[in-house]
Amino acid sequence: MAKPKPIRQDAKAAVLARDGALNPHPEAVRDPLFNDNPFFDPRDLVQVRYEMVRRHQVDSLPISDVADVFGVSRPTFYKAQSALADHGLAGLAPQRRGPKDGHKISAEVVAYVDELKAATPDLTMPQCVGAIAIRFGVRVHRRSLERALARKKKRLDSL
Repeated sequence: MAKPKPIRQDAKAAVLARDGALNPHPEAVRDPLFNDNPFFDPRDLVQVRYEMVRRHQVDSLPISDVADVFGVSRPTFYKAQSALADHGLAGLAPQRRGPKDGHKISAEVVAYVDELKAATPDLTMPQCVGAIAIRFGVRVHRRSLERALARKKKRLDSL
């Protein structure tokens, strides 16, 4: 019985996936440039978004036609157009979703924990979490607090 050939991982697809720029629906891109020219890759989300906006702005194609050929909705087109106008090519790259920072663990909370640890060095993280809940009225996860303190320490070490 013959062994099945291992599937060779496409290096470009792996890099695009790692960076969050792999188009989840490359088959929806029906623009002739992406079908006829090997330079244009429908898997590259940034390239698809740029070319989509360019086709409207430079080639003067109607937005509804461009959105249809590139397999996106009109609101998605407008979002890409706005991102390109506001931030340039970097604006077309996918952004990290969700909160960017710990919204409960402010600089004030970290400073309070530093004061607590200075006054009582053997204070545990669960005790710090309890003190934060009493003082600030917010519940934070022990690991989130550990990460916030590590970020602060890393910033101080880099100075």
